Amino acid sequence: MQVSLSSIKTSRGWGLYRGFVALPLISICFWSQVTAVEPPANSPAAKPAAIVNGISVTEEELADACLARHGSVVVGALINKVIIGQACERNGVVVTAVDVDNEISEMSQRFNVPRDEWLSLIQRERGVTEKQYREDIVWPMIALRRLARESLEPTDEQLNEQFQNQYGPTVKARIIVLSNREDAEKVRIEVLDDPESFGVVAREKSVDVGSASIGGWVQPIRHFSGSSEFEAAAFALADGVISEVVQVADQFIIIKCEGHLPAADIQFSEVRSRLAEVYQEKQSRVLASKIFGELQEKATIENILNDTSKGQTTPGVAASVNGQPITIRKVRNVCVERYGNDVLEAMLTGVILNQALVQQKLVVGQEDVEHEVARAAESMGFQKPNGQPDVAAWLEKISKQNKQSIDFYLTDIVRPTVALKKLVGSVPVTREDLEKAFTATFGSRVRCRVVVLDNQRRAQEVWQIARQNPTSEIIGNLAEQYSVDPTSKALRGEVPPIQKYSGQPSLEREAFSLKVGELSGIIQIADRFMILFCEGYTKPVEVTFDEVRDELHRDLLEKKQRIKMARYFTHLRESASIDNFLAGTSQSSKSNQAVNLPAASEMPATTITRREAQELSVPRAGSRTATSSSPAVAPASFEEALPK
Repeated sequence: MQVSLSSIKTSRGWGLYRGFVALPLISICFWSQVTAVEPPANSPAAKPAAIVNGISVTEEELADACLARHGSVVVGALINKVIIGQACERNGVVVTAVDVDNEISEMSQRFNVPRDEWLSLIQRERGVTEKQYREDIVWPMIALRRLARESLEPTDEQLNEQFQNQYGPTVKARIIVLSNREDAEKVRIEVLDDPESFGVVAREKSVDVGSASIGGWVQPIRHFSGSSEFEAAAFALADGVISEVVQVADQFIIIKCEGHLPAADIQFSEVRSRLAEVYQEKQSRVLASKIFGELQEKATIENILNDTSKGQTTPGVAASVNGQPITIRKVRNVCVERYGNDVLEAMLTGVILNQALVQQKLVVGQEDVEHEVARAAESMGFQKPNGQPDVAAWLEKISKQNKQSIDFYLTDIVRPTVALKKLVGSVPVTREDLEKAFTATFGSRVRCRVVVLDNQRRAQEVWQIARQNPTSEIIGNLAEQYSVDPTSKALRGEVPPIQKYSGQPSLEREAFSLKVGELSGIIQIADRFMILFCEGYTKPVEVTFDEVRDELHRDLLEKKQRIKMARYFTHLRESASIDNFLAGTSQSSKSNQAVNLPAASEMPATTITRREAQELSVPRAGSRTATSSSPAVAPASFEEALPK
């Protein structure tokens, strides 16, 4: 089951960070000085957390790096936990490990995801380990709800409303929702003339997608579930009657009563205690954040970690909550526990890059860093009115987005990027490259509908049906019924216009050979089988090659350089000898010459991958074609070796 959480994701590992190659947003202490903090008492001799090409990264260095990057966030989380823990102690509230387990199980069931998959999903998409999820998210959530419940004792009137809502009579109904009264009054007259058309009109004209998609039907309307005016209008209707226009907030609703359902045969006294429990639980969820805000406001909090003057008077203490200290040792340990693997991985990367720079007698200077920041700002569309890169706005944006200081951004991302650029050297952009880019970006494209199948036999069956009457309507129906690609399936086979040189040569050849209204043969792309129906061609953009040559050159140079940088780092990494004691992994150098790292010129030529080819075909941010959509279909191999 593919599930996605709506959350902000933290970049992890090597990847393409739009305008530049990005290291993880964590420490590379070999380019920066880590602020000294008090080491744990009676610490033993330096113990390595990892060894890369004979260079040790000690556990102390790792802890310092983790604290420098994540200490502020961790100490904040620990302060919050202490605030909640103290409140629980005062009020006799206890949250056990079993309570946490049950809450996780309930949440996974609520989203219809197996428990193990739910925990994996949380870690994959939010970057939160199971331990962190249990201790920093679920436990505080339960604790705050229980603290809120202590102050919630429902009245009989509130419980009666809850009883009516759950067990009282209901109205079966359809609705039509409009955004203004004038339209609503016109539609009401229309359905009054023909009540049987209510469902059809709802599908055609209602602005509420959820109900419109099923002919206006809504869940049975209950008492005390929302707008009192809406409920009163619904319950006042006889079967088959259409209401006046009812305004709810900024929407105008027409209701058609399809029947009344009687109340359940249950007495209030039978369910009173259960209603009270449900009410308290429901209200506690609403009040939890308010309770926490009040606890924070009343607490005496001293955050000492980043205050040098306070740190001198209270050595070894990171923070204090109502007199209860949180030690730096505790913060360091939690930082390593949560972020140690990622931070160490980046530190090892720092060693490898630094060794390669020394070996090739290269240096990353301040001017190089400033130039790269300006280039990144420009490539991401941050420009001043005079056309110059708006570096200040870019740095502010990236600092907020990554929740890190500008210094760490320069150290952790910009400097490694510059280092790799120096290591890989120049990347050629040929006249042929430019001409292909010009055609791909500004040339005519084929507008097609596509049916995507996952096996040849089914593709042949669908193709046989399609060729009997190849029209947009028929192909749309076939895509909606048979396509295994969810995006194009939902759009009845519509995909962004197919461009040339997008890394999909077999698809492109077939698409550009079609005439309007013509059906393709079956095209195999990797493990998918596609059928195209040509609906027309887009007009080429009216621009000359010379007008955009410089922009195309900058764009291609940046992309080809980025691809080569990513490959070269992989080449360096695979050639290194690494013992990672924290992760319990070991890797021997392929060449058995750990210190003599390979130069970029020694990297074997490699065919451009599908992802790289697609990356080359997408306009960079800030360009005149940046709003163009990239191809929706995964490309096949791009039979072209990357230049050394």
